[in-house]
Amino acid sequence: MNASLLNPFTVTHPTAVQTSLVSGASFARFDPTGKFVAAGRSDGSAAIWDLDTRAVIRWCEGHVKAVTSVDWSRNSRYVLTSSKDWNVIIWDLASPVDPPQRHNTIRFDAPVVSAYFHPRNSRVVLALLSTGEAYVVDSRKEHRARVELCETLSEDDDDERARSIMTTARFDPSGRHVFIGTSTGNVLVFNSRTKIMVARHRIAGAGSMKSLEFAKVGRRFATNSSDRTIRQFILPTHPSPVVGAECAILETELEPTHRFNDPISKVSWLAGGAADPATHKIYIWDISNDGQFATALDGGREPLIDIHWHPQASRLASTTNQGSVLIWHCPAPERWGAFAGGFEEADENVMYEEGESEFDVYQENEVELAMRKKLQEDEAVDILGGVDDLVDHKMDGVAGDPGDEDLEWADDEPDDDWQEWRLKVIMVDDDDAY
Repeated sequence: MNASLLNPFTVTHPTAVQTSLVSGASFARFDPTGKFVAAGRSDGSAAIWDLDTRAVIRWCEGHVKAVTSVDWSRNSRYVLTSSKDWNVIIWDLASPVDPPQRHNTIRFDAPVVSAYFHPRNSRVVLALLSTGEAYVVDSRKEHRARVELCETLSEDDDDERARSIMTTARFDPSGRHVFIGTSTGNVLVFNSRTKIMVARHRIAGAGSMKSLEFAKVGRRFATNSSDRTIRQFILPTHPSPVVGAECAILETELEPTHRFNDPISKVSWLAGGAADPATHKIYIWDISNDGQFATALDGGREPLIDIHWHPQASRLASTTNQGSVLIWHCPAPERWGAFAGGFEEADENVMYEEGESEFDVYQENEVELAMRKKLQEDEAVDILGGVDDLVDHKMDGVAGDPGDEDLEWADDEPDDDWQEWRLKVIMVDDDDAY
């Protein structure tokens, strides 16, 4: 019950801009804790912003061309940046210096459109190239490999499908599967462990896939395609293939549970934001209310080019074409009556009359009060992780059965991204900031 009450998405949505980060960014991504934002820039660098101080705490400078994507490891120790210079760089934020130490550099034969960490192990990386090829790169000693994900074609397939290229690629939240959108409106599903295609989902009338987004639970996902429509689907169950054995490919046509578009202006979409060259509009629909339109946010005159939702709270980051990152939130009204059951809010000031013995402390209670205060001082209070402790991690698509081969493969040779690790804040001088 408490988890549902503390989950802001069940209550409200962002309504106002909390702060604006002048970063020269092309896009911005929250880290898993929501405390930091990584902003990729066109000059080949990425800035790590601390939302508490609203200052840059790290500069990741290593590319010679524009950064195309940024991803965080599950506990925010490692940051991945991909670029048009054909490289993917993994940065270790545990290094005590700025810029942080390069943990690994992966080079490809073409510009990298996007790259993502495996949700359970940052040593496994999924990369999509501008040539329409997708690779899973495994840097673990026992599993070291670079495998291209190739669509399995049947004898009945014509040349048109054979010529389709991969336009977007993502891990699902559990890490068991890789979902790839194609130029022909199909969603291909690959097993992350075996690299075998297990399903091909057709989406009628979608056109070329532009992006894929998953809900935290992993059962729902949304597609953004060239027909300027966002569709939400409920995923079917995908089989786990056996290495060396033939596996039947699941061929289905997915029927969306919701469709979101603008039938009047026909604008293109950025996961709920309208890519209008003249405005900064963000549209929000309420899935819990049968997909009804909730509100439209106006971010000013600078056009919207990217948007990203906060992983835990009712906040989002939108990026303008001038490089500013707007952090949206939902201002909470002050309700003083919530602090005490008998507290009443007055419309005007009222003189309070104190009772004769209302605030007297008797001698026999002083020892008890002192002991109570001492126990309260010794108690550790978690003001940042309290909400997360109420979340059932078995429901977020990360936990699984101990005998699950796919998860055992992912957990083999784990990385150093421990849950107890915390990012050390290193302030950057104003002269070095953008």
